[in-house]
Amino acid sequence: MNLPNLLTLSRIPLMLVVIGLLYDPSIKWMKTTALLVFLFAALTDWLDGWLARKFGQVSEFGKFMDALSDKVLTLGMFVSLLALGELEKWALFPVLLILSREFLITGLRLVAAGKGKTLAAEKMGKLKTVIQLTCISIYLAKIAFESDGQGFFSSELQAQVIDILLWGGQLTLIAATLLTVFSGIVYLAKYWKFFIAEES
Repeated sequence: MNLPNLLTLSRIPLMLVVIGLLYDPSIKWMKTTALLVFLFAALTDWLDGWLARKFGQVSEFGKFMDALSDKVLTLGMFVSLLALGELEKWALFPVLLILSREFLITGLRLVAAGKGKTLAAEKMGKLKTVIQLTCISIYLAKIAFESDGQGFFSSELQAQVIDILLWGGQLTLIAATLLTVFSGIVYLAKYWKFFIAEES
């Protein structure tokens, strides 16, 4: 197991750490720590690929697990934010759209893997992941600011920053949903013929 693959796989346990920190309010700075851990997990999405290319360690396993780890990280966080009540009720619909798209594409990747073909992430899919990670980061920053920002800023400034982060989170969630659905359509259009040909 090389370093790039270890970084790829680390996103899954790091997600669990973030969720645990969010659910446990007993210690101060837990929410800020959750944000920092998530930012590191998000950074590994770039770092693993960079290291793999730099040291010639690009592999089919790495390509497959990179896409899968991204989905586990983002979907796990979206569902957790919903469960914690940190996402608005209307956010259930875009999150369900994101879930549906990701499960569908993951299913296609698994079918392709069973046939010995690896479907690497498309550029639009990578951009989609960046927007999703940005959205989650903004919501986590809002949570951290609400929990740990008291005493450092005036209540008025704190409220203004929280409002800005809330709007930023909502806008990026909408953008992430639109890009997720659109990239899924593009992905299906590109690879659907491959699956039809395999079945015929």
